[in-house]
Amino acid sequence: MRHYLAFSTIFLVAGMVVGAINPALENFMQSQMSGLSNIAQNIDASSHPTLFLMLFIFLNNVIKAILVMYLGAFFGIIPIFFLAINGMILGYLIHRTAEQGGDMLFTVIVKGLLPHGIIELAAIVIACAYGLRFGKMMFQGAGTLLTRKSGWGQQFEQFLQRTLPVIVMVIVMLGAAAIIESTVTVWLLGE
Repeated sequence: MRHYLAFSTIFLVAGMVVGAINPALENFMQSQMSGLSNIAQNIDASSHPTLFLMLFIFLNNVIKAILVMYLGAFFGIIPIFFLAINGMILGYLIHRTAEQGGDMLFTVIVKGLLPHGIIELAAIVIACAYGLRFGKMMFQGAGTLLTRKSGWGQQFEQFLQRTLPVIVMVIVMLGAAAIIESTVTVWLLGE
């Protein structure tokens, strides 16, 4: 899985670079940030904002991670887009914050992103790596139909069995990240 993890990381970083330096994406990024802002306002207005924030973050990330892992079956296209878009949002956010000055950049990165982001991004990269691997397997499966080679079905079954413990690991990681993001990160940014 090393190569798939490396490719997932590369796609995420490439998305960050594109999001940071491409002014043509301004409208798309603003609409993404506006959507996130609306969700945050609704959660903040709820009766238990910390709990609802934690649950929203956790369920949103878990559902997307599992979907991207298995939707990788469409030849790995979905994980690539998922990584690129998330990278663009991060790159855009960091670039916009950097324009406001060093203190604000430090606050956003060190207090706002790092506490939960290390765990969350690692979980997403792992899920996408498995999605990319799944996509490669589907290419191989299509090739075996043409060449009539056997053994692909067994590899497919083994791969699906290996994804189950990975899903558990990703869920635990995203749970920890959601707890940190809804408590520690909120507290750090509120200082």
